[in-house]
Amino acid sequence: MTADLTKVLDAAVRDALAYVRGADADAGADLAELRRRQLVRPSVVLVGETKRGKSSLVNALLGVPGLSPVDAAVATATYLQFGPGEPAMLAWVPGAAEPIEVDDLRRWATGEQKARRIDVSHPAPLLQYLSLLDTPGAGGLDPAHATVALAAVDKATALLFVADASAPLSAPELEFLVAASERVDAVVFALTKIDAYPGWRRIADDNRALLRAHAPRFAEAPWFPVSAELATLALQAPPGEQAALVDASKIADLQHALVDLAGRGHQLQLANVLRAARGELTRLAGAAAARVEAASADPARNASVRAERSALAARKRTEARQWTLLLSTETQRARVETVGQLRTSVAALQQEFSERIDTGRGPELARLPDAVDAELQALAATLSQQLEQTFQQVAEKVLAEVFDESERAGMLGRLNATLRHALSAAPPRDGSAENALIALSAGGIAFMAGRGAILGASVFAAGGILVPVAGIGLGLAAGGYVLWRRRVQTDRQQARIWLRDVLGEARAALADEIVNRFTDLQYALSVAVDDAVERRLRDLDAHIAEIDAAAAEDAAGRARRRAAAQAELDQARARLKQADDVLIRARALTPVPYDEENR
Repeated sequence: MTADLTKVLDAAVRDALAYVRGADADAGADLAELRRRQLVRPSVVLVGETKRGKSSLVNALLGVPGLSPVDAAVATATYLQFGPGEPAMLAWVPGAAEPIEVDDLRRWATGEQKARRIDVSHPAPLLQYLSLLDTPGAGGLDPAHATVALAAVDKATALLFVADASAPLSAPELEFLVAASERVDAVVFALTKIDAYPGWRRIADDNRALLRAHAPRFAEAPWFPVSAELATLALQAPPGEQAALVDASKIADLQHALVDLAGRGHQLQLANVLRAARGELTRLAGAAAARVEAASADPARNASVRAERSALAARKRTEARQWTLLLSTETQRARVETVGQLRTSVAALQQEFSERIDTGRGPELARLPDAVDAELQALAATLSQQLEQTFQQVAEKVLAEVFDESERAGMLGRLNATLRHALSAAPPRDGSAENALIALSAGGIAFMAGRGAILGASVFAAGGILVPVAGIGLGLAAGGYVLWRRRVQTDRQQARIWLRDVLGEARAALADEIVNRFTDLQYALSVAVDDAVERRLRDLDAHIAEIDAAAAEDAAGRARRRAAAQAELDQARARLKQADDVLIRARALTPVPYDEENR
């Protein structure tokens, strides 16, 4: 069943792309690029509170004891990305533009070297199907770490949430799952340490009841009771004892579930590409219908199209400056509001950490840089989400002034292509990473993509319109830790100065990136609107020319024109129906959203 649906989706995507490419080479190339970006290796993000056995579970799933560092006293403090390949490790260090090779994963992953992410390649069988991302355990699921973890979940195929059998889900765990239920469809639960807690079945039942009450979308999600300890013993046991230990560990059940999820993720990605192709098919079907209509050489239709063309040209002459002014006004207003929110957020962090410095003791003060780093990453992730919403509002307000609803629907594909081109063609900014302030570096979200720049620009759909996404990643760099060790130690006055400096520099860096993103938005939308108006005028000119050409022919000539246009329309509609039929079948891949009214 799953294999059949994958083949059907793949065939539908190929057919749709081939048809679009034949009718519109630019749109076809754009869809082909979307398909290339979408069809990436499925990924599973592991999230859980501290000391729940995440690292041990990773080792058991991969069948490699000791690969991910396990230490009850020191929680993993970095992202660990596990992928296929020959055994190797690359660490992304704050402040460095390129990764470095490492040979001691424990030392780099537990925070001693302050690596933000480590890419681990290994030929483990499970990694042939998917990648695993183990999120930092330091701090558990407090608000800052939860925000950063949710940002990672956004880009994943599925979430693997790790709890243990010692007690039911805690309040922070439930709060995280409530937030995650709005952002991820596929989730699997692992209940670890079942060998140490004979009452794990009661804990599992309690957890399901808690999910029904607090995160009902996940109430029916599968729970997999596992024992990483037994799985490790199985790998070390004599051949005759291995099978029983493997069965008792139940790790194989979870491995099979993750492989199934990886296959489902591929199908969902194909469905996303097909949905995008459907929009182009709809546009091409509309254009073919217009050619059928033009073949009739109806004088009334000719007059209507000419009037529409004249009105649009007149609006461009008289209102173009108003459109530009509106765009400038809206982006400036939104930029000021966003920078103001940033200033307020940093001031709150200043107040919070100043109080910690005043009341903290040695161990608590020693952990302060890690806490500041986590809060800065969380702030950057939160700002990225806010910018997405703000950009959507600006784009919709400006475009609504230029085009009516039917015009917008007909030109979305072209607007999106223009925006993508405008963003990809823009030259890189000077000093985006290399000249970053000493206490700041690329981190957080940008590093999740293996990028060294503070900002990784991309695009997202805002009400059908693509606008720039500010994927800001920011955290405390190695220089910030060095300054802490040199100046502070137990000196509270120096700690306050350090805090003021690093937060001030963080605010400046984030404010600069916010301004740059709004500049990109204004430029990209300006180009897209101008291009859309010009293209609409050209389309109307072509339509008028077709009507005139049909009027110049005899009845037989007009009949041939109409038959050719009708054949194009029939073909476009057939491709559109094929896409719709396949997308209906693909609906079964996505869980039904939770209905608040039926709580």
